[in-house]
Amino acid sequence: MKLHASLVMTFVAALAYGQDPQPPVAPPAVPPHFRVHYDASTQPGELVFGVSYTVWIPPEVTTLRGLIVHQHGCGEGACRAGLTASFDLHWQALARKHDCALLGPSYEQPQKANCGLWCDPRNGSQQRFLQAIDDLAKQSQHPELATVPWALWGHSGGATWAGTMLMLHPQRIAAVWLRSGAPRLTAADPSQQPLEIPLAAYAVPVMCNLGTREGVTVKDPQFAGVWDGVRTFFTDLRAKGALIGVAVDPNSSHDCGNTRYLAIRWFDACLSARLSPTGGAALKPMPTNGAWLAPVLGDQAQPTAQFTADVKTAVWLPDEQTAKAWAEYAKDGNVSDATPPPTPTEVRMSAAGELRWNALADPESGIAGFIIHRDGVEIARVPEKPVGSIGRQVFQRINYSDTPTLPLSELRFVDSQAKPGEEHAYEVFTLNSVGLTSSAGKSAP
Repeated sequence: MKLHASLVMTFVAALAYGQDPQPPVAPPAVPPHFRVHYDASTQPGELVFGVSYTVWIPPEVTTLRGLIVHQHGCGEGACRAGLTASFDLHWQALARKHDCALLGPSYEQPQKANCGLWCDPRNGSQQRFLQAIDDLAKQSQHPELATVPWALWGHSGGATWAGTMLMLHPQRIAAVWLRSGAPRLTAADPSQQPLEIPLAAYAVPVMCNLGTREGVTVKDPQFAGVWDGVRTFFTDLRAKGALIGVAVDPNSSHDCGNTRYLAIRWFDACLSARLSPTGGAALKPMPTNGAWLAPVLGDQAQPTAQFTADVKTAVWLPDEQTAKAWAEYAKDGNVSDATPPPTPTEVRMSAAGELRWNALADPESGIAGFIIHRDGVEIARVPEKPVGSIGRQVFQRINYSDTPTLPLSELRFVDSQAKPGEEHAYEVFTLNSVGLTSSAGKSAP
């Protein structure tokens, strides 16, 4: 099987990210973040680009059970977006729930360079990734990081990377989400042999996700070829019984849109089913007795026993809850949520009038902002006004690549109206992206 179209489109997609006038400075990697960097290599078969890997490890976790990899796409802008992937509070909520680390790679690919030189893992990025998790395991004093299973999310060229890694390491991978791309089974290097799909890959849950303007209903000239590659990959694997689905965003093109609200729930279901409760490298088989099926371009899902169409062409969904979220997403690009976010903690006011707090994201809907009360009366919202974002308006403004925009938003507010010497009681409420608020996090008396 040849999937040239999906990789060709990753080169075109690089132009959509744009370039910053000045390269942004990566957020400092202080515990619970850890970072390694490797220079470009001139040795045959090794990675020709420099790359950094930044991992976040939940501070309360004693033994990790898995690693979630958030892999950016092609081009300078996308590569820089990878610098903030592990600082994303929403993806951290998923990682924390499952005792996983969250890893964000950032390749140093010049804008016009061939991104196939990293998004095909056989060109050195596979070896660098394995080296990185081994080195980060030592640096973080979590030796199990080097051997735990992986959950791979990839966008565009990152989807090519994640999907190809599935072919190379199926026993190691819990689940794979492919946004706007598909694996390249023929090598970028003509001297390399095409990849065969191993039998173990059919048992790994995979979701192919793209925007409708990537050739599904709208033939955007830049990205019309994405759907052809994704459809071929899905059709071939599903016909052989693979646990694979398709989710089409009705609102987006090659940007990630609101993909995270479905992707995080889908990963939640897959990780709940597959990760060992005590950690370790062995994955449990993905159960299929509660699966639901749906037409590829439909918006209604049914339990497998009730599905009357051809199951070998149907979207595979792991369970009822995920199927309902998928149906909502297919209709309007959103996923509903009825649960309020966690309550902020450690609310404290400094002598200089700076209020700070800690907050955990709502796993379903993330964080849209915070509401500040002084003496029981609302005095501010953080951010003061909604800021531009790809997808929903959120506290950490999300960019094209589904990562927070630099500079990172801070959990702080300066009360310029408070008078020196006066004592006040402060409360902080978290607001999630569907408008629900938490209970009050209160400052110490």
